[in-house]
Amino acid sequence: MSKKIGMRPLGDRVVVRPLTEHERGSKTKSGIYIPETAEKERSERGEVVAVGAGKMSEEGKLLPMHVKVGDKVLFTKYGPDEVKLDGEEYFILSESNILAVLE
Repeated sequence: MSKKIGMRPLGDRVVVRPLTEHERGSKTKSGIYIPETAEKERSERGEVVAVGAGKMSEEGKLLPMHVKVGDKVLFTKYGPDEVKLDGEEYFILSESNILAVLE
């Protein structure tokens, strides 16, 4: 299970830990892992480590979140904000920037 990270997102925001190259399966057909530093762009995949309470509708009702802690997700490349906490890198993004839950 995920460890407690010391931050709680507000509203419909989600905190995502970027997946490592091993977790993403970034390896060649011969089995060599491609290091994250070889990629020019930041990760678009991650594991949800915290979720907010949800988004308020125009009627004042709280709409539930569709993702949960532990989900591996695919998100928009330029949607998240990068933060570092205790030496770990995280992304904070709105649930609407999550494109899919990976299965």
